[in-house]
Parts: sequence; C-alpha cells; structure tokens
Amino acid sequence: MATGIVHGLIGVLAIALVVRQGRAEADQVGALTSIAEAPFGLAGLWAVALLLFALGIFHIVDGFALSRSSRKQRWGRRLAEWGQGIAFCVMGGIATAIAVGARPDPDRTTRDASRGLLTLPGGTVLLVLVGLGVAGVGIAWIWMGVSRSFRKQMELPSGRAGHAIAALGAVGFVSKGGALLVVAVLLAAAGVRGDSSSAGALDSAITSLYDLPGGPVWIVLIGAGFLAYGVFCFFRARFAKL
Repeated sequence: MATGIVHGLIGVLAIALVVRQGRAEADQVGALTSIAEAPFGLAGLWAVALLLFALGIFHIVDGFALSRSSRKQRWGRRLAEWGQGIAFCVMGGIATAIAVGARPDPDRTTRDASRGLLTLPGGTVLLVLVGLGVAGVGIAWIWMGVSRSFRKQMELPSGRAGHAIAALGAVGFVSKGGALLVVAVLLAAAGVRGDSSSAGALDSAITSLYDLPGGPVWIVLIGAGFLAYGVFCFFRARFAKL
C-alpha cells in the first residue's frame, strides 16, 4: 500500500506540473514531502517508511526462499525480487530522511554521480552504458505491462473486476517504463555530450517533457499512468500470491 500511495502522489504531482506551468516536484521526494506537509503527515510518513522497508525486506527474503524448476528461471526471478527489495528499501530510506528533516535531491545526486563517472577513463562510455541499463529496465516494465505478466503473481478475481485490475496494472507498468526511458535518454545524452548537467532522475525526466511539442499532454498521460499504478498496487496487495 505504501508504494501505491507514493506512486499515486507522483501521478498527482506530474499533473500538477502541467497545471502549475512547470512548477512541481514529480518524483518520490516530492510525493513523500507532500505527505509530511499534510495534517498528521509526519506520523503518516513514518508509517510509509516502515511499510516500504517491510516490503523491501519481504522481496529480498522471498528472493532467497523462492524455488523454480529451472535454474535460469530461479536466478532471473531472484534478481528481480532483490532489485525490487533494494528499490523499496531506498525509498524507505528517503522517507526516513525526509521525516527527520532532510531534503534529498535525486536530480542533484544523479548529476553528481554522472559527473564522477565522466572523470573516469572511458567515463562517457560508462555513462552511456548506465543509460542503456536504465533503458533496459524501462523496456522490461513496458513489456510487463503489455504482456500483463504481473498476473502470474496475483490471484485476480474473475469477470470484469479482474479485467479492470489487469488494465490498471498494464497502464501503470507502461507509464512507469516510459518515464524510465526518458531518464535513460537524459543519462545517455549526458554521456555523449560529456556534460553531466543534462543528467537527471525522475523529476528531471518528467519536467524535460514540458517544453516539447505536446509535452504537457504526455506529462498528464504519465501522471495518469502513475495514478493507475498506485491504485493497482492496492489491489496487488490484496490479491498477491504469497
């Protein structure tokens, strides 16, 4: 549920970016900060942080515990579970940092890391490869949405309800994958140009679309997709195969 809240808020902030004409933080930090600023938000933020850590630990432990007949399938699934576990723990860490008064800046962190890579021998190639890696993750998310492979991990109800939940998941996975592809383009472009200033995280990726032809429409679509994924996460918590 915690990840559903965060993704839903990112969707709201992405749409707010268009409404406010480019002034909003459409990323995890913006979403978590908006929770902290709400009435009783600090308590809610600590609850979200604990839930994110719990979800991350669950995925990591599940990665060790799961079994598959095929060695290739087993390790592929383990890597996926561990990747999700680390991602949720990182989000939990960001939530904790905001709860104690810090204000992390993912875009600045990404630019600093990119600058560090560019100082290494072959740094431009390394940064392009990082961008390609992020693109691969984005494509994987899009594929999971298009193929609806996430249904294998859920026991969806039959009939229209199951189809509606699957549709929410498909839209959400594709939207998140699309946002990651934009992040990948920013990283790869920074590598090609040898200039870390063009690199950025999710907020920079969504904001970069604003001035493009039809950009606000794409941002609204991405925001709606994140909202759909946020709602889907609540159903996934309810119907997940444990």
